[in-house]
Amino acid sequence: MKNEDEPKDKRLKGGDAQKLTMAEVAKYVGVSAMTVSRAFRQDASVSEETRKRIMEAVDALGYVLDLSAGSLSSRRSGFIAALVPSINNSNFSDTARGITDALEDTGLQLLLGYTDYSAEKEEKLIEAMLRRRPEGIILTGGSHTDRARRMLDKAGIPVVETWEIPEEPINHVVGFSNSEAMSLLVRALASQGYRRFGYIGGTTARDTRGSQRRSGFLRTVEELGLGPGRAISFGVPPISMEQGGQAIVSLLERWPDTEVVLCVSDLSAFGAIMECKRRGMRVPGDIAIAGFGDYEISSICHPSITTINVDCYGIGRQAAARLLDALQGSGETTGDEITLTGYRVVLRESTDRSAQ
Repeated sequence: MKNEDEPKDKRLKGGDAQKLTMAEVAKYVGVSAMTVSRAFRQDASVSEETRKRIMEAVDALGYVLDLSAGSLSSRRSGFIAALVPSINNSNFSDTARGITDALEDTGLQLLLGYTDYSAEKEEKLIEAMLRRRPEGIILTGGSHTDRARRMLDKAGIPVVETWEIPEEPINHVVGFSNSEAMSLLVRALASQGYRRFGYIGGTTARDTRGSQRRSGFLRTVEELGLGPGRAISFGVPPISMEQGGQAIVSLLERWPDTEVVLCVSDLSAFGAIMECKRRGMRVPGDIAIAGFGDYEISSICHPSITTINVDCYGIGRQAAARLLDALQGSGETTGDEITLTGYRVVLRESTDRSAQ
């Protein structure tokens, strides 16, 4: 008799497991491998009841149809998959560039996917990528659907999660604590004498890194005795420059005596600064503003923006290096491994009142 707990009991970590085969799915369901293959092809010889049982098993086991089977005698696809939440965000572009540079001279190519901060879109992309059997996969963040995790667990390839520290890593991690990075920025500005802090973030929790930054902000202003924090949610992530401008108007209407506003990203901070200028407010004379991410725009706009640098390019290079180590079996450790990346406060004109 089939053990209903078998998929959970036999879950293996990505990169440590052997690839789940069609034959194993067939054995689990109690049919032949040919029947499973026909079910995927929507062959009329497979009854709807049998096809339903097969697809339920596929979902439970995390199996992904291997489209490369039989076409690649070497069983190597020659590419690495990477998923990013945004393709027009320079931070993630820098991360992709870091991955690409690290893959140079390895013979591996990068296939990039765009999730738009959606876990459901990420799940579909993971399935599409895994069907073509990448050598490894690099993900942005550690929040995934249950089905996505099952597929990755059973893929039998290295998985690297980046840009944060997941509570339950799938395999390898290259990232930093967004909460602690924002906390560091709050403490740096508090040391300059700021006391009434505001925060601008998104309206949904789908940007987990943004949620972590908000959490770090609220926790730290409370710890410093400066709370409660004046936090406002505005716009669906990623927050645009225009939404940053609209958000600071709403924040100052509610808390007009706010001294400094921290934004979830440099783009929203730039929009907030431009809106303040349009209203005749001096930055930082009347209101100080800081961002997150150290985008190129933050160093060249006027006033230049105080921010957190998180070495986006370095995250990409280190993620690719960790993945290559796993592929080559050169790592000294086995199982999960967390590589912490650095971050630092970059103080600029937007919070420097002596510059006015």
